[in-house]
Amino acid sequence: MFKRLVLPLAAILLLAFLGVELFRVGPPPEIMITPALPAIGRRTPVEISLSEPKRGLSLVRVEWLQGDRIELLAERSYETPPAFAFWNRGTSTDTLQIEVGRDTIQGLRAQHLVIRVTAGRTGTWLRRPVPVVENLAVPVRLHPPSLQVMSTLTYAAQGGCEAVVYRVGDTAVRDGVRAGDWWFPGYPLPGGTGRERFALFALPYDQNSPQPRLTAEDDARNEAESAIIDRFFPRSPRTDIIELSDSFLNKVVPEIMAQTPDLADQGTLLDNYLAINGDLRRRQDEELKALAGKSRPEFLWHRPFLMMPNAKVMAGFAERRTYKYQGRVVDQQVHLGYDQAAVRRAPVPAANDGLVVLARYFGIYGNTVILDHGCGLMTVYGHLSTISVAEGGTIARGQVLGQTGETGLAGGDHLHFAVLLHGLPVTPVEWWDGHWIRDRIARKLGGAWQFQY
Repeated sequence: MFKRLVLPLAAILLLAFLGVELFRVGPPPEIMITPALPAIGRRTPVEISLSEPKRGLSLVRVEWLQGDRIELLAERSYETPPAFAFWNRGTSTDTLQIEVGRDTIQGLRAQHLVIRVTAGRTGTWLRRPVPVVENLAVPVRLHPPSLQVMSTLTYAAQGGCEAVVYRVGDTAVRDGVRAGDWWFPGYPLPGGTGRERFALFALPYDQNSPQPRLTAEDDARNEAESAIIDRFFPRSPRTDIIELSDSFLNKVVPEIMAQTPDLADQGTLLDNYLAINGDLRRRQDEELKALAGKSRPEFLWHRPFLMMPNAKVMAGFAERRTYKYQGRVVDQQVHLGYDQAAVRRAPVPAANDGLVVLARYFGIYGNTVILDHGCGLMTVYGHLSTISVAEGGTIARGQVLGQTGETGLAGGDHLHFAVLLHGLPVTPVEWWDGHWIRDRIARKLGGAWQFQY
């Protein structure tokens, strides 16, 4: 009886084994082709991702096709386990990194290129599944966008601003001025055609021989550049020595620490002050850069900027300050605004029309208001005793924003006024000067922007 049961069972198992060996294959491999850029340029990275989770991959071949040319870019084969080895799925996933572009392919033409990926899966003695083929067509850009400077007489001073008007080609996706590590994006020229642009840019206060370049880039990161400065005026920095007293430290440090709960206690009053004057200052600089990225892409103003009336200038722009405590140098920083003092709790007017993008306690600046005037241009009003506007509000030139005070790192009642262009502090003097705005900006932009002077 037992033998009669064993033989049929063995036959069934044998048939099952043969069925597995002859017919067990996995699903078609999944293929993803992901270029790093929307177009192929000089050397564009492309990622190839493969997946077959049941029995694994057997091969992959990556080719490029253009016209009648077909050439191999990469090829791999994989060890394939036997069908009965359920515990071994072979290579179920793989990723290939390749580079495609005019630096890697001779004779590449400025037309679509097809990336073809062929992926095979593990078969059996009887079944040899047809490989899966995936194609991706990507445009090829071999030349940068055209770039033509339209404005002239670009005279710029260290720490100051300028404007350039230009025309870019149809393939440009990003344009503006690069000055050192700073980027100043372009905007549509008011009243111009779709390809006519302008950029407000600045020459960093801490670079005395910058070479700003007008730049246009396409979606393959091909880049055209042009020099734009006709005359450059360096500036000699002013210096000042600040004597730190215990009474001053006891006044400013506890307040800022209380208002900045994520600032770690350094253990001593002086160390906390140095962390505020250094680490917190740098962190706030980054916040100002991030805030500039939200600037409205249009001019919100059309008249010269206002100074605080009847105010005396106590400190100027880009002063290099040396801080001493008990006779020894403990820190060095650059003062990047104008300190103006009139009477205690003097009303602080908005320098120009704009939008309130910040109205709160802001670290070293204490109670602060920041206005966006559009196209990356912002003004900062610091050390206020009171704030009379709210974030998101529309502000008219001359409208009172609050009152002067001595919050933050202030030794006495005054206004810290600063001008920022895309987060970079620049001298306010130019923006107070209607002649300068007319000559350096308004005349270049033309009659579509109605500057009133």
